[in-house]
Amino acid sequence: MKGNAALITFIAVLSVISGYLMSKASFIGKAGMSLFYREYNFLKTWWKGGLLIFLSLLLLYGIHRFIQNRYYPGKAKTMHILSCILAMIGLYFTYNDFRHTLSHRLLGERFHLGAYLFWIGWVVISCYYYLRPPNSHNDKELSVTIK
Repeated sequence: MKGNAALITFIAVLSVISGYLMSKASFIGKAGMSLFYREYNFLKTWWKGGLLIFLSLLLLYGIHRFIQNRYYPGKAKTMHILSCILAMIGLYFTYNDFRHTLSHRLLGERFHLGAYLFWIGWVVISCYYYLRPPNSHNDKELSVTIK
């Protein structure tokens, strides 16, 4: 867990920044959240949005850690690459949605940047585990202790 402290700290800082930026939606965006999209009202408070982003990225971190520890290095690397591609596709669709949907465009650039940071965090987690050396857990499973 020592080596992962830097990644978890990065995720925490990224989540705080993302939550802060999403709480700075435009006046029209905040009015829309209050009147029409009440399920997103929690994003107007920076720590609530940041906490949601942090928990989501922590879940993704846990999934990648599980993959890294459970599967052989080749398969784990393939899964990390696929996850990174999935995150980049999500980033593209989020960007596209913010540019072509009027109600989302009215939220403002700061809100958009906060949402993009979530996808960037996912890409960083995927790349971190892709570049990390494989664990030797599989050798332990295959070894037999003779008494």
